[in-house]
Amino acid sequence: MTLKKHHISFEETKQFPKLFLDYINGESKLRSFYSYRPEIDSFKKTIEDKSKENTNRKLLVEVLNAQYSKIPENLSVKNNINFLLDKNTFTVCTGHQLCLFTGPLYFIYKIISTINLAEALKKKYPENNFVPVYWMASEDHDFDEISSINLFGKKIKWSLDAKGAVGKLNPSSLNAVIDELKQILGDSPNAKELIQLFSDAYLKNVTIADATRYMVSQLFSNYGLVILDADDIRLKSEFSDIIKDDISNNTNFKIVNKTIEELEKIGHKAQVNPREINLFKLSENSRTRIEVASSETLNYKTDEYSPNVVLRPLYQQKILPNLAYVGGPGEIVYWLEYKAMFDYHKINFPVLMPRNFALLSDEKAEQQMQKLGISKADLFKDIDQLTKEFVSRNASSDVSLKEQEQKLTMMFSELASKVSAVDITLKASVEAEFQKALASLKNIENKLIKSEKQKQETNINQIKKLKDKFLPEGILQERHDNFAPYYLKSEKNFISDLKEAFEPFEFKMLIVE
Repeated sequence: MTLKKHHISFEETKQFPKLFLDYINGESKLRSFYSYRPEIDSFKKTIEDKSKENTNRKLLVEVLNAQYSKIPENLSVKNNINFLLDKNTFTVCTGHQLCLFTGPLYFIYKIISTINLAEALKKKYPENNFVPVYWMASEDHDFDEISSINLFGKKIKWSLDAKGAVGKLNPSSLNAVIDELKQILGDSPNAKELIQLFSDAYLKNVTIADATRYMVSQLFSNYGLVILDADDIRLKSEFSDIIKDDISNNTNFKIVNKTIEELEKIGHKAQVNPREINLFKLSENSRTRIEVASSETLNYKTDEYSPNVVLRPLYQQKILPNLAYVGGPGEIVYWLEYKAMFDYHKINFPVLMPRNFALLSDEKAEQQMQKLGISKADLFKDIDQLTKEFVSRNASSDVSLKEQEQKLTMMFSELASKVSAVDITLKASVEAEFQKALASLKNIENKLIKSEKQKQETNINQIKKLKDKFLPEGILQERHDNFAPYYLKSEKNFISDLKEAFEPFEFKMLIVE
């Protein structure tokens, strides 16, 4: 289907950190903090550089085949895994937590962005193969961050006394949550299909990692997406030298802190602060920080080590033949702290590729915006400013007292000059009276606006609903809403429609109807 699209610059939304915007815009001061610009022509050099590394492709394929033995075979995925044995095949990767029922919309956006990037690279460099990879953050232990979703204005939460890595949690107790979803989603054919997917994923698998692999595989079954759980002793053995160095020498702590100092010199604060030891000890029911180097810490089995946010990117690039990391603004910002660390370990620093960003609209919302005379960019304004502008623009009579304020200012300026010529000490009294008069004028203007707001109450409520649709609870829709309501409306074309709408290397906010 043909989708209606509109773009807004990141700057207009006022939703993105300056460091991310500077990176997107190619700010020269940042050039030493990354290796390649996020442009398709950059990948020629990236491929050349990554080809020089000795990735253990045979081991990677062995692990992936073992992990995929737990779910139904998909030919496009199987082919992509086998392609990884070939030195001319490379990956592009995104990573994300194992959010319940996929969590917020941008989880879907990250994966679509990664798939589209792989396809764009294949067109540009046909002699190579490019495999999109979703790296499951299965070792994350922040259960609160993954345990709920927002559906139709209601929060659905999985209550569990969770300990340890979330990937190892047993999802069997999600029965009650899925029953709650049935009540909310209804009994349409699309709703029944979605409920069946969630039931098969969470109630027929013994870990959240396995459930997530199944669910995401089904959602993206047509696109050859490869899903990797890097919590594997064989893969971690490839990373053992860096683990030992981090514990014994605190090398990464020193290097990243130096980079942070350099970023601060050009006016940017750190997104992530390294620790002296950037590893956790992973056991059945816990994931605890390793605080002090000792003979005991160096005697853990390899699979008992879990990289933190500093070492995880290094681990990724060590075990994958990876060219690009596809991420959001927060991720791009903290990756910029790591280039010197990658250089030290002689591991290629990937292209930092911003994912696609979108707001989902519909015909009703578009008609309301047109009727109210509100632009897409207006939706990002503060609600008080937006309603005030609307009221002033649509008032039955002019409620602005700007002209009167200018006359008042001129009158008191003349009065101050006249008084000063007689007694300079009286000038302060004139200024005080001016401020009182100005306050009175502003008070009258506010009363006029309030009166007009009451007349425009229906329209103002529509504006608030529009604002809440695109920025629910004051945050971007993509960071709040789950995909399910949109999937139900889209005749199951939700993912393919978004895939069509998203363009790689198009760094703007997309509003898609």
